[in-house]
This record gives sequence, C-alpha cells and structure tokens, in this order.
Amino acid sequence: MRRSSVATSFLLVSALGLTACSGGGSDGDDGARKAAEGLATALATAAAPADGASTASDPLAAVTWTGTDPATVAKEYAAVIDGMDGIAPSVEVAEVDGEADKPTATLTWTWPVVAGGDPWTYDTTVALADGDGWAVAWAPSIVEPSLADGETLDATTLLAQRGEITGAGGEKLVTERPVVRIGIDRTKVTAAAAPASARALAELVDIEVAPFVKAVKGAGDKAFVEAITYRANDIPAAVRTGIEGIAGAHRVTGEQALAPTRDFAAPILGRVGPVTAEMVEKDPDAYRPGDVAGVSGLQARYDEQLRGTTGRSVHAVPADGGEERELFLAEPAAGKPLALTLDRRLQTLAERVLGGVTPASALVAIRPSDGSILAAANGAGTGGQNYATFGQFAPGSTFKSVTSLALLRAGLTPQTQVQCTPTVTVNGKRFKNYSDYPSSAIGTIPLEEAIAQSCNTALIGARAKVKDGDLADAAASLGLGIDHDLGFPAYFGEVPPPASETEGAADLIGQGKVLASPMAMATVIASVQAGTTVVPHLVDGVDVSVPSEAEPLSAAEARQLKAMLRRVVTNGSGRGLADLPGGPVIAKTGTAEYADGGTIRTHAWMIAAQGDLAVAVFVQTGESGSRTAGPLLEEFLRAAR
Repeated sequence: MRRSSVATSFLLVSALGLTACSGGGSDGDDGARKAAEGLATALATAAAPADGASTASDPLAAVTWTGTDPATVAKEYAAVIDGMDGIAPSVEVAEVDGEADKPTATLTWTWPVVAGGDPWTYDTTVALADGDGWAVAWAPSIVEPSLADGETLDATTLLAQRGEITGAGGEKLVTERPVVRIGIDRTKVTAAAAPASARALAELVDIEVAPFVKAVKGAGDKAFVEAITYRANDIPAAVRTGIEGIAGAHRVTGEQALAPTRDFAAPILGRVGPVTAEMVEKDPDAYRPGDVAGVSGLQARYDEQLRGTTGRSVHAVPADGGEERELFLAEPAAGKPLALTLDRRLQTLAERVLGGVTPASALVAIRPSDGSILAAANGAGTGGQNYATFGQFAPGSTFKSVTSLALLRAGLTPQTQVQCTPTVTVNGKRFKNYSDYPSSAIGTIPLEEAIAQSCNTALIGARAKVKDGDLADAAASLGLGIDHDLGFPAYFGEVPPPASETEGAADLIGQGKVLASPMAMATVIASVQAGTTVVPHLVDGVDVSVPSEAEPLSAAEARQLKAMLRRVVTNGSGRGLADLPGGPVIAKTGTAEYADGGTIRTHAWMIAAQGDLAVAVFVQTGESGSRTAGPLLEEFLRAAR
C-alpha cells in the first residue's frame, strides 16, 4: 500500500486540475491518483476552520462530481462534519485502483479528537468514474464508511475527573461538588423565540445580555447553551421560580471542582471554567473548544496537573432522530491532586474574622516550625484580589522587628540607652511618634522599651549605627526581601537602598521605599519565633530552602529579638494580647501612612506569634495597629487554639 501525504492548500487543488484529465482510461492509475489526491486535499481544506482572511472559493468546487453539483456536495459535507467541534481532519490517499472495472480510491482519515492523545483514524472507499476525465461519486460514506444518507458526525467532549486540591492532613479543599447549570435548551424553544428567551434568562441571572443572546442564536437546534452555574444549594429563589416562565430555560444537574464555599481562599485557589477563545488560540495543543480548565489562581498555574486528559466520543447521528451509533471513544484520564498546607479550619476562621471588616484586609497564619501557610485570607474589601500573599504595602512599625536586628548586629543591646524625643528632623523632614504615644516613654530609654512602645524618633536617631545594606541584610535573615518562586503568587517585600538620608530614616520605621505583603510580615514574626529564617511553604513538592543570601540568625540574636517582642505584649502597644490563654505571645504593632488622592490615611498592621503559630493582620485603612488590627488578631489566636 502506498500512502501520499496531502497538503491542504486550495492552490494545490487548482493545480491538480481534476477536470483536465482526458482520454478515457488512457492515464489509468496516474489519472485516478491525481483525482484522489485532489479530492483528499479538497476535503481537508473544506473542513479546516476559516481564518477570517481567506477569500478562496469552495475547495470542493475544483472536484468533478458524478450525479450532483459541487454546491450540493459542499452543503452535505458541511452538515456531516458540523458536529465535530471545529476539529479538522487530515485526509491522505492510501491506495488507488484505477484499472479495475469499478475504479476506487482508499482515503485515510485522521481526526485529532483528543489533544495529545491517539487520533481517530480509519479508511474510506471512494468510487471513481473514468469518462471525460476522472470524477468522484459523492456519498456520506466517503467521510466515514458506515454513514448512510442523512447521517452526521457528532463529537462530545468527555471531561476528565479534575484532580482534587487537598489541605493540611490531606483534607479535601477542592473536590467535585453538586452544581446546577442553567441555560437555554434549543430543543425546547423555536429558533425565532430563542433570542427573547436568552435575553430574559440573562437578565434573570444577571449576566451580560448581548454575548449570551449571540451564543444562543448561533447554537444548533439540539444545543444546551449554559448561562450560569450555581452550587446546588445556592440557587437564588427568584431564579428557581423565574426560569419556569422562560421558554427553553432549563436546569442540568452535575458536579464541578469547587472549594467548600464560594469565597474559601478564592483569590489563591482560583476557579475552573470553560476555556476561552484566547486560551485555545494560545495553546491549541492543550485546549479545544468545550474543554474545562483552570482560568485563575492555582487552578490555572497547575492546570496541566489537575485537569487530566479530556476524552471524546464520536457518534453517527441519524437524520430522523433515531438511536445514535458510537464510532469512536477516547476515555478521559483523571487529573492528579495538588497538595497544599492550608488548614481548612484556620482558613475558615480567618475569613470569618475578616468578615465584618469594610476596608481591604488580609490575614496570614504560618507555622514557624516548618513555614507551612495555614491560612491566607482576604477580606471582601480587596475585591477578589490576593492581598494576603501578594499585596505590596508599607509595613510601618511592624518592620521595627527588622530594624531591631540591624541595630543588634551594629553592636546595640536591648538595654542600650537611646533617645526618644517628641520629634526628630532629618534634612528638613520632621518625624514624630504616633498621636497617643505615652509621654512616660519620652526621653532616654532602653532600646527594648523603644521597641515596646514603638518610638519612631529613637530608631531614626540611631540611624548612624546602620550602614548601607544592613537593613536589607537583617530583613533577609528574617525571611523578607529575597524574591524566589514558591509555586504560588508570593511577594516577599523589598528593602531597596535609600535614595537620600531622609528616605533612609523613613525606611527604619517601615515607610520610605520599604514594602511587604502580609505573608512577608507573618514570615518575619515566624522567623523570630523559630529562631531561624523561615521560608513560607504552601505547595507540596516546591523547594522552599532558605536563600543563600540570608545570613543565619545567631542564638543570641534570636533570644534578644524574642525578648524585645515579648515586651511589646507585656509592657507596650501589644498589651491587648497579654491575657491570651496558652504560651507566651510575642508581637509588634504598626501603622503606615499612605496617600489616598489628596488625603493621608493609615494602614493598620499587627504581627504576633504564640507557640507554633505566627500571624499577620493587615487592614488597608484603620486607626492604628493596636486598635484596628489588634482585635482581629486576638480573635483569631483565641479561636485557633
């Protein structure tokens, strides 16, 4: 058997000149082969999706047909393959017998029905006629050998069981849960009435009207066009009753990979949905129309692992609506699970704690002993953005944990006397303490007291002790400022070299150009609690080793830092945590000014650690760390026990 690979260019079809063969059977197999190759090329070209720029006429018009005309063939061929989801076959000539009493050609069809999987391949037989040039007898069996007149092909996507996302202890966070898909069933509404039904349903479920109406108009008579998917128990009462009055509106039950609740770690986990046209265009080998994939968050980043392999079935559909015949089946292969460190109970608790906070807010909880992120919650005020691990904000006085380490390394001790003055001026820039700073802590005080009461002027006054790079090095030792890939969106913060003495002074109190995420500040307090550099860990299998640039904490540094941050709770701005049951708590409060249009507002921060739990709370706009973030952190720690 000889096999000829055939290109799909219309120019090739024209060049073959199928109607130019003449002389009866004088050209035998050669003429028949030219006719068969031209047919194969025309069939493949006609099936290929239009690119929107081609102006070529119907490729099938270049073929000479017996008993019918090219326009009829083109219409019937299009009807046969219309249900193949835009999948284009390759068509090759396998064998030609032009010398037989009834000349034939054998075509090999190959449909790449499953991305990356085995194709659907088979042979069909074409009847050739040798008269005044070679001609082809049209029949649906040219496309698939078992097809009878009126039968068409229909490909159905078989979704793979998506890999689950698990949390601490292997608990299932994202798994298949019951859903209800609501849409328009075209078998239940006429083509004329379908657009009005689509409009009414779109308005009822509050989705964009025009795109849905367009989708319904363009759908086939047997299609179900989905408008929205609800969790089985979350369908609004108005929708339940409203769809009854819309012709063609229909509910389909099923399952979908979902978290325990709609908002559970949503900005981090992401969501799953139908692939977009842009995704198909960008990666046609991975996605086909009708596929479901991760479209945001970890669902998107680990989609290849989670989605498994989509399957497809192909059926022959009778024109009279009779029983369909299965022609091909590629079973889907389940995806592989993704293991995370999130603790379902603590994540739920964190989201409940932030539930009543109106401004943007976030809470991150880390286990200091191994860096596991146990909770990474974002309040409703973030608008669905991931502030918890990827926010970029001035950390304010929580950063004094880092400044303390830099000063210890510069030779100071917790008992070193520093000057806490009401104000300090650096190159014309006046710095002061927060508005309700205790007057009893003004004057010459130990460094540990300056940290406990959060004296800005004392730290700025000691700036000469901190040389270029010292602050960034101290930050790195506490897990802040060295960016590396952890397998999820993570911002470690930054401590860039100051552009001026004034900026350097502001950096010491967590303003200037210093930035951090709530995750980064939770890492800082976790490192103090652990006595070693902690690297956050969320996704199993991702390397979370300590960057080589981070100078290890010495035992003395760790002990002194922990003692100073303990004093914040016993004697300073973190007194609200002093009566927490359980082991001793270390903490640091913080505020940071930021410009909001023409108004200066305040970020509110608090970081704390107790036992093997370190927490950072951030509220974008608040009164102060102790008054705004403090009660939230206290509520979390009390309930987390």
